[in-house]
Amino acid sequence: MATTIQISSVLQEELNKRKFFDRETYEEVIWGMVEDTIEINEATKKELAEARQEIKSGKFHTLEQIKKELRI
Repeated sequence: MATTIQISSVLQEELNKRKFFDRETYEEVIWGMVEDTIEINEATKKELAEARQEIKSGKFHTLEQIKKELRI
């Protein structure tokens, strides 16, 4: 079932900037952004899990250690 939504001219301009080709629909642009968000969230979850494991195993440096190493 299709529906109609109202968007501001500012949003319309932004969606137009994000089109990869002239005939791309706003729905395709919006789906692209939704998919990007989902992928980022899944990737971020994986990276966070890996980072937590590194911290638990002691594979990290404190800010003070980095400053000392970089002589800041």
